[in-house]
Amino acid sequence: MVDLSINCGGIKSPNPFWLASAPPSNSAYQNCKAFEQGWGGTVWKTIGEPVMNVCNRYGGLDLNGEKLAGINNVELISDRPIETNFKEIAETKRLWSDRAVVVSIMVESKKETWQDIVKRTIDTGADGIELNYGCPHGMSERGMGAAVGQVPEYCKMITEWVTEVSTIPVLVKLTPNITDIRFPGRAAKAANADGISLINTINSIVGIDLDTLKIMPSVAGKSSHGGFAGPAVKPIALHHVSQIAKDPEINLPISGIGGITTWQDAAEFILLGATSVQLCTAVMHYGFRIIEDLVEGLTNWMESKGFTTIEDFRGKAVEQVDDFGNFNLLHKTVARIDQTKCIHCNLCYIACEDGAHQCIDLLPVNAHNETKVREEDCVGCCLCSLVCPVDGCISMVRVDDGSEEKTWNELMAEFKKEGKPLTWENLAEFQKKHGIVIH
Repeated sequence: MVDLSINCGGIKSPNPFWLASAPPSNSAYQNCKAFEQGWGGTVWKTIGEPVMNVCNRYGGLDLNGEKLAGINNVELISDRPIETNFKEIAETKRLWSDRAVVVSIMVESKKETWQDIVKRTIDTGADGIELNYGCPHGMSERGMGAAVGQVPEYCKMITEWVTEVSTIPVLVKLTPNITDIRFPGRAAKAANADGISLINTINSIVGIDLDTLKIMPSVAGKSSHGGFAGPAVKPIALHHVSQIAKDPEINLPISGIGGITTWQDAAEFILLGATSVQLCTAVMHYGFRIIEDLVEGLTNWMESKGFTTIEDFRGKAVEQVDDFGNFNLLHKTVARIDQTKCIHCNLCYIACEDGAHQCIDLLPVNAHNETKVREEDCVGCCLCSLVCPVDGCISMVRVDDGSEEKTWNELMAEFKKEGKPLTWENLAEFQKKHGIVIH
């Protein structure tokens, strides 16, 4: 039997699926409704300083007919009285003792203010606290949110204020709007955080209405950068999660966030080191009901792989993340086209001819053009297989025998040992020796 239960930095839940701190987790009504349908936990929409939200708040990115491939927002933290939120948090935890109730908080950078809201949060019976160091708009202009997450020293200072008085686990939510996310991650570790949540939304302008010429969203004719989320940000989120998971100086549990829509997305985050996963845009788009597919899909996949717990596969992909200088330069693949599956759309030819390395030919066969790869000229870039609309039609096939390996770092070490400078001529000599195609 598969057991989906987790323990993320001391916060336990019956499955890894949590609501992210966002509009779907704004009230007791919503969180309790989510729990009724099977969600494992929630991160309550950020509470803290008094705010007023605006209309319109959201802008959407549609892609080839798909609605909300990404969503941009200029919404702030909870605009409900903080006393109302505390009351509803306590009520929700009392009703759902087996679910994770984590409270996201954000206040001005004063020690007494932070410690006061931490103590009041603990009094609700919540399971954990998430420190919002990621909000990229509105709050950051007031010295909060991303303004903290972008400065490791501030991140460490405020986290220390919190961990000094907190008796429940503390997660630090990081902003992706930074050059290297590992630095605030290390600051959180140094300040005794129990875990890290990432990513928060990405600074963005989602688009312009070409009829009205107004930037979306438009607030009475004005707009600004907002936070970008949704399926489009998943690759960026996976990168940041892998950076935190790979860093030996951090070594903290991770709650993964960013574009998670399906159980497959969740599995990818867990394979890169996340213990829990948080969802927002998918719930805003499809509702709480998606939890059924998330739980069933992940359960079935785990059974098919022989995994019985989340820990059985958590982080299994992390070791593959490495520096470019450690890639094997002698690994060689070429594209091969299965003519029985080809629909003769010629997209592979166009992509290779105009956008890559001109190694696919069009040959007239039986009143249509057959695409054929010149393997001696193929550099193994993989573009043709990516644009092909037919699954399994174009495969990247390994053609080296695996007997030799050489990384860039090793090659540079050899050059240095032999007294060779790095020149195009010396590099060409190495490439010719090993039959590496430059086209």
